[in-house]
Amino acid sequence: MKFDFLVLAAVASASTLTPNVLPLFVRNPYLSTWLGSARKAPWEDWPMFWTGSHLGFSVMASIPNSGKIYPLIGRPHDSLRRGHKLYTITFPEYLGPTFDASTTNLTYLLHGSSLDEPVKITLSFLSPITPSSTLRQSIPAAYLTIIAEGCSNVTIYTDANGEWVSGNRANEIKWDLHEPKVPEESAEKTTPIKTWKWSRQTEQHLTEYYDHAEWGTMHFTGPADAQHEAGTSGLLRQHFAEKGYLRNQIDRDFRRIMQEEPVFAFAKTFKLAGESKKKGCSKTEDSAVFTFALIQDPVVQFASARGLTLMKPFWASHFASPDELVRYHYNDFKTASWLARNYSDSLARDGFESGSESYQDIAALSARQVLGATQFSGTPDDPIIFLKEISSNGNFQTVDVIFPAFPFFLYTNPKWLGYLLEPLLEHQLSGQYPNDYSMHDLGAHFPNATGHSDGNDEYMPVEECGNMLIMGLALANAFRYDTEPAFVQAAAPHAVANAISSAKDWSRSVDKYGFDLRGHRDRKTNLQTTGSKAAERWLARSYSLWKQWTGYLVRESLIPHNQLCTDDFAGWLANQTNLALKGIIGIKAMSEIADIVGHEDEAKHYRKIAATYIDKWQEYGISRDQTHAKLAYTWYGSWTTIYNLYADSLLCFHVPSSSSSSSSSTKVHQDKRRKRGFGRWFGTAGDQKPIGGGGDGDHDGGDIEKPFIPDKVYQMQSDWYSAVLQKYGLPLDSRHLYTKSDWEFFAAAVTGKKTRMEMLEAISLWVNETVTDRPLTDLYETEGNGGYPGIYFMARPVVGGHFAFLALERACGGKAVEALRFMDEEPTGKNAVDVDEALKADMLEAKQKGWVGDL
Repeated sequence: MKFDFLVLAAVASASTLTPNVLPLFVRNPYLSTWLGSARKAPWEDWPMFWTGSHLGFSVMASIPNSGKIYPLIGRPHDSLRRGHKLYTITFPEYLGPTFDASTTNLTYLLHGSSLDEPVKITLSFLSPITPSSTLRQSIPAAYLTIIAEGCSNVTIYTDANGEWVSGNRANEIKWDLHEPKVPEESAEKTTPIKTWKWSRQTEQHLTEYYDHAEWGTMHFTGPADAQHEAGTSGLLRQHFAEKGYLRNQIDRDFRRIMQEEPVFAFAKTFKLAGESKKKGCSKTEDSAVFTFALIQDPVVQFASARGLTLMKPFWASHFASPDELVRYHYNDFKTASWLARNYSDSLARDGFESGSESYQDIAALSARQVLGATQFSGTPDDPIIFLKEISSNGNFQTVDVIFPAFPFFLYTNPKWLGYLLEPLLEHQLSGQYPNDYSMHDLGAHFPNATGHSDGNDEYMPVEECGNMLIMGLALANAFRYDTEPAFVQAAAPHAVANAISSAKDWSRSVDKYGFDLRGHRDRKTNLQTTGSKAAERWLARSYSLWKQWTGYLVRESLIPHNQLCTDDFAGWLANQTNLALKGIIGIKAMSEIADIVGHEDEAKHYRKIAATYIDKWQEYGISRDQTHAKLAYTWYGSWTTIYNLYADSLLCFHVPSSSSSSSSSTKVHQDKRRKRGFGRWFGTAGDQKPIGGGGDGDHDGGDIEKPFIPDKVYQMQSDWYSAVLQKYGLPLDSRHLYTKSDWEFFAAAVTGKKTRMEMLEAISLWVNETVTDRPLTDLYETEGNGGYPGIYFMARPVVGGHFAFLALERACGGKAVEALRFMDEEPTGKNAVDVDEALKADMLEAKQKGWVGDL
């Protein structure tokens, strides 16, 4: 099967940012391989797992008859002898990395060939993001494409060790080589392959060791014409350096991971030699693809409605065996690459238009990290996405981790958000959680979603109730506005895709090429992808939970008692202004949910409460001089980032709208809006229901309501953020100089253009200069060297919040952003904020009224 690897693999364009860590193979919490110290040469250290622990993976090159061995990635040269008479260790010229949403490319020039023309080598690491194919996204595998260009033949050596299947180097592993026979009927469409397989001698299902999985089999696959060998790392590398080939032998002395370190190696020769010419040589190109897959079954255990269940991987619905999956994935490279490039192009276009080239790069850098925390399970008729709270504590399906991540899913494929929420809804609908507020997580540690039947999960009830209601309505709105998955071209490359010979008929939800069918309804969840009816059905199924959680918010959100918010590292605090805002927006969201489901009286009831609360919130939470939101109602002289303001815009509450959104009056409302000149705010396609609006709900159907949260609050915070911005970004609040990047993007999305660009410039500078040495952290210092603030968050999926701009642009049929344009005017002198004077004034008034003691 002939692929145009050069076109498909080397797609990552030049990147404007220089992050310190880059993704290589990133598919789930356990197949998570990164290039550390990415500002340096890749041969200066080993690739790493997201925790920072080393993974044995190396690549080196040899040009025949040159006597030179070139390390490319990892430190295989540590196994080689200096001053050897048969070879010289030579470092290549490193041209640096490029990356997009799915791909990281490392490019080198090898000098010293017989024709004095360098050989160009590109190592292209592809973890494809495929929004139109949930099946492909679920495959726990990634691609390495090696591309060689030049005039001299070159042989590439690559190996991997047992650290991929256990975090404990003392564990024993076993291995084998699988060389499948290609059926004659599929020979033209199938590339002959061979696969190294290795695993622990004794697997421990659903257990971890320092966050590494202690179960599963690694599959390292290459073309059948590649040479192979398994044996002690130093001996194999030494032999290749001396001879330039491998011997197709297998050392079967199974042993511990670092006991005479067994590695599993391939060597592939690229035929580039051409006839010399007077002015150079005839350059040619050659390429090969390798794949890395970590196969686990089961993937998690889940306290579902039917009881504790071992959950199979999603791909198992389509493939009868891991070997069949690996073969399909290998031969699907062209299609997967096309889909990945399509998404990357979409993200690059939208990111650039939303911000700048820097924002385009930040979003691209974040995308694989979000999906690297997920495991896809269930079936095409009942799909589920499980998520690990990576690095902060390992919780399973943490609500306040899904919440900051959810803009990524709204932008990339909204129904994936539904698949994330499904296990939380199913578990709580089954009565296994005793509290009347939303649970914090499904289990204390991934991969075990055993629930909290004692109700003793982390206590942040206002936070989680608000999160669930906001995400629930956001998903319903995506259905109502018919929000498509992100892509540049709608057509999928069926012409080059291979059909799947599934043992079951999933034709209701996926076509024979593995692409999602648009508009299908999942059997159990009623999760359909299009239309108002889809939104109604999905919300109605869990209506009792939405109502129950709102009841808690009605009681507790206006004046929250001493409790945690999602920023639990900052500690407990009463009367939190930002937390109260989330709860109040949650109540407002419930009014819309009730309206969609058809409970008009309840909708009106919650709308009135929310309107009353938001007026009180402004009285309690905003400083007396109206310049900023306080950290807490009674914390005078403080300020905070009210990133929960983002939900007001995302849910269309800031878009001018009629007070009623009942389907029976849709056409009347649309006609009235057109007559009153609101056509620029609203689409008029078909029978789409109007969404959003604020006010107290007492107006008749024809009245245009004021926004739920006034313009002045948005403008006030936009001006304040500009005034308190630091070198590397916006601090979370007045207590510290540290920040959370996800909340920075939430906040920046609902500011004026000037403030937004200032914040983006500061965050981009941080990405370029930070000394943090793990996959992208979301918690960092905004001054100094941009390092960790004594708390080490890394590789967390919350960086999905970096997609806040993009999700907002798709919200409300594109009208959410339009409703914020008033802040884009050039600021006048009246918008300038003297931070010191504002904080002093707040404290002085509080003292004069006897609310606080001496200043």
